[in-house]
Amino acid sequence: MPALVECRSDCQYAERPTAVVWEGQRLVIDKTLEASLTPEGKRFRVRTTDGKIFGLIYSELHDEWKIDLL
Repeated sequence: MPALVECRSDCQYAERPTAVVWEGQRLVIDKTLEASLTPEGKRFRVRTTDGKIFGLIYSELHDEWKIDLL
């Protein structure tokens, strides 16, 4: 099953993640702690409203997200 990430997209896709689905629960992102562009794709470190910290990577080549609980 692919990772599910909702994001804000103004000029281009995946500018700012706004929510993730983790273990069947939709978690709203409270704050983006870090954002960068890497050879893998767009990378974010975010905090959800319940305090969980996630690492997110969006691969433009494969058009998919990877989510890791940190």
